[in-house]
Amino acid sequence: MGFSESGNKKLWKQKYPLLEPITNLEPILWLNQRIKEEQHTPELPLTKKDMYEAEKLWKRFVPFLKKAFSELEETDGQIESPLKRLDSLKPVLEDYYHFNIDGNLYVKCDNELPIAGSIKARGGFYEVLHYAEKLAIENGLMSYDGNYEAFLSEEFKSFFKQYSIGVGSTGNLGLSIGIMSAALGFTVTVYMSADAKQWKKDLLREKGVRVVEFTGDFSEAIHAGRQETIADPKGYFVDDESSRHLFLGYSVAALRLEKQLEEMDINVDADNPLFLYLPCGVGGSPGGITFGMKQLFGNHVHCFFAEPTHSPSVLLGLLTGEKDQICVQDFGIDNHTEADGLAVGRPSSFATSISEHLISGIYTVEDDALYKILTMLADNEDLYVEPSATAGLLGPKYILKSTYIEQYNINIDNATHIAWSTGGDLVPNFDMKQYYEKGKILLA
Repeated sequence: MGFSESGNKKLWKQKYPLLEPITNLEPILWLNQRIKEEQHTPELPLTKKDMYEAEKLWKRFVPFLKKAFSELEETDGQIESPLKRLDSLKPVLEDYYHFNIDGNLYVKCDNELPIAGSIKARGGFYEVLHYAEKLAIENGLMSYDGNYEAFLSEEFKSFFKQYSIGVGSTGNLGLSIGIMSAALGFTVTVYMSADAKQWKKDLLREKGVRVVEFTGDFSEAIHAGRQETIADPKGYFVDDESSRHLFLGYSVAALRLEKQLEEMDINVDADNPLFLYLPCGVGGSPGGITFGMKQLFGNHVHCFFAEPTHSPSVLLGLLTGEKDQICVQDFGIDNHTEADGLAVGRPSSFATSISEHLISGIYTVEDDALYKILTMLADNEDLYVEPSATAGLLGPKYILKSTYIEQYNINIDNATHIAWSTGGDLVPNFDMKQYYEKGKILLA
């Protein structure tokens, strides 16, 4: 019953009662019954081997990354973020929202990822590096066992300058694609939606990136960017709606997190379940991470996406089964949210076709709640993130108050809860102060 064919919202709401509160912009939790009904995970377009191959590419580029970006010298060329336990914030959240978090609460600080300051560095950098490597090898400039420092040479930059890269973005993906493409010498254009922050546009232009602005939303920016880029015979479009390479770049985060959990003596098994709460825009970054974590930990990890009440694109796509064939505007939802990184009206076709078999559920959050958590996080943990990055911290409130734990008979006492903080380090001080003050007023 495709939306475009029926055009009848009443029929849709009869078939999917949860659509009523969703279209009324109420915060809700949807539990994915598909994973309970499926006896075996269907064959997916990617495998664990693909994830390990992606990690090998990251390692090949370490010599280049260390030389190209001084901030990576201390991390030996690795782009990674810390995992922090939130001992001070946890009781504050419990008290404010009147619930108890069984087990420990952590934040995965992708807001601190070097160079681009957001989770999009994982996928965006990976796709650009993958494309650069492919061109270099096909044209005889590099071999897989060569010294990748050569990517810094004038010869390579002169070669890449004849190729153009384009991407549509609400902000953070554009920063990642723009910064890495410019560092390699590509001619790069970022097509940005109206809700993208001005400071992100300004920063890209400072890096030598061409920025094209649109009055519409993310989908319009993607469509226009795709058309203009592919019209160039040497153009390459990074397509957030259907990219295999972005997805794989994000999936490698699971291997990194696995190592951090081991170093912190955090077990993940039937007696020690892991809950992941992932802010979600088009669905690529949370989908890639979920794919990776499921490959490593199977049913012992429970992954939940978080979307704004005004932009529940992946929720609508999975609830109805229509995936990328529908958008939030089809249901009268405006896609206007302060969580600019999550302001997406239509989900990724590639990512949702995988996530529908792996995620445990999706919850929606109001913008005001994001600002409140932002201020709580700053006051209690001295962590400053952008509004969209706080969505994961509301996860335990939804899940622990739901029927999910009983449905799956989960031993919750020794659970580990990880909220993925997706961006914030590059936010100018003036903007961050405004975010903080808004949260302070809402909490008063």
